Amino acid sequence: MSGKGTQTPAYWYDGSPVPLGMRLLSPLYAAVAGLRRRAYRRGWLKRYTLPVPVIVVGNITAGGTGKTPLTIALVQQLRAAGWKPGVASRGYGREQADSGRWVDADTPTALGGDEPVLIAWKTGAPVRVDADRVAAGKALVEAGCDVIVCDDGLQHYRLARDIEIEVIDAQRRYGNGRLLPAGPLREPVARAGDCDFRVVNQGAASAENAAVACGFGQWPMRLRIDSAQPLVGGRLRGLSHFAGQRVHAVAGIAHPQRFFDMLRAERIGVVPHAFADHHAYQPQDLRFGSELPILMTEKDAVKCRAFANDWHFAIPLQADLPAAFWVALTDRLEKLRAR
Repeated sequence: MSGKGTQTPAYWYDGSPVPLGMRLLSPLYAAVAGLRRRAYRRGWLKRYTLPVPVIVVGNITAGGTGKTPLTIALVQQLRAAGWKPGVASRGYGREQADSGRWVDADTPTALGGDEPVLIAWKTGAPVRVDADRVAAGKALVEAGCDVIVCDDGLQHYRLARDIEIEVIDAQRRYGNGRLLPAGPLREPVARAGDCDFRVVNQGAASAENAAVACGFGQWPMRLRIDSAQPLVGGRLRGLSHFAGQRVHAVAGIAHPQRFFDMLRAERIGVVPHAFADHHAYQPQDLRFGSELPILMTEKDAVKCRAFANDWHFAIPLQADLPAAFWVALTDRLEKLRAR
């Protein structure tokens, strides 16, 4: 495995002792975050309300939980239901982060951010990146969008929201239950109870196992892979094409092991290469010394298209949720539209 692993501290999730310095800083973080929440709740700081419904897809932990696959599925479902969704995102790690910009499938990830470019590539929806999500929302409304989906931003309280969707990683949950930096929590676990929907990312679990693993009021989300898309163009291939072969598997996401396990479940011999989340790929990063197919997540693929060759494949990820989830969500939106 590559030496470039994820950047989350091991003690957040593995039960090991938390360093004293981190334990001492955690109450300070809690006080500042709590004061900020209270300021918005009591009206000391002003919230801005857009003239269209706002859906926030987020989490109370630092790092990835599967928000982007859910955001993509949400945009696709909303469009199928007759809405005109637009996506607002911060565009983590992008250059010129102090200014907003439109993002499409061809925007360099250095300027648009890897996740916004991926969302634009997969959905074709209007995508606006801006550290100020209020400004992003206004731009999307002016562009004709009648519902705004925020990819992340649960803690961006300045933008009023109509629906909050919390995404939870089924394996990691809330880690050691401590607030940053002693643990992964951005807010206390009790904050999750305020969210309208709680989606549990079960990875590649079967539908039956996913449903059983969810608690009361939680919705299971399964992540499914079944094909490979050549980065240089060409027809989609079934993953069965790689069954019984060894491949280099590349994942620069919050939980790379999940991607590797999904490929292994398809009887693919995985040589794993884990990179840090949001890693900015260079051609040399994909030179592994052996000519094997290179399979990567779509989030990685949008950053590697410029120097891809015939050996490089993106693995499309499908997020499956119960039909009842989509019915409940669209019903809530229709009531908002009728106001």
